[in-house]
Amino acid sequence: MARNNVVGAGHHGPARKSSPGPIDMVHLEQQSLGDPGLQEEVLRLYSQMSGVYLTRIEESSSSEELARHLHTLKSAAAGIGAWQVRDLAKHAEDALREGHPVNPEHIEAIAEAVGACRAFIHSFVEAPGAAG
Repeated sequence: MARNNVVGAGHHGPARKSSPGPIDMVHLEQQSLGDPGLQEEVLRLYSQMSGVYLTRIEESSSSEELARHLHTLKSAAAGIGAWQVRDLAKHAEDALREGHPVNPEHIEAIAEAVGACRAFIHSFVEAPGAAG
């Protein structure tokens, strides 16, 4: 797996090693202690969970409910290194907590980012030589 050094905007501390794509596989590898089977299981769970929470976000009937679902999606995305999903969900959650409405286009951007992650996960777990 190719690795490169990236200094993320707004990140504190030393430069992090990161990988390109919708999910930072270097981060996930660190989180899973390099266990390929655990990585695959975490990715499968995230794919399922992100689909459920995206539906909940789209069907939320109150700002409080929407903020709660955004927070859950943000936290899960941070755990696996889905930085774009994390950042988009955080932006929407912050806006809600400050009393601002969330632009429907922002929810669409979250949906697109989640879709990219789920497609990446599908290709990763279905790839020849994937753990499992």
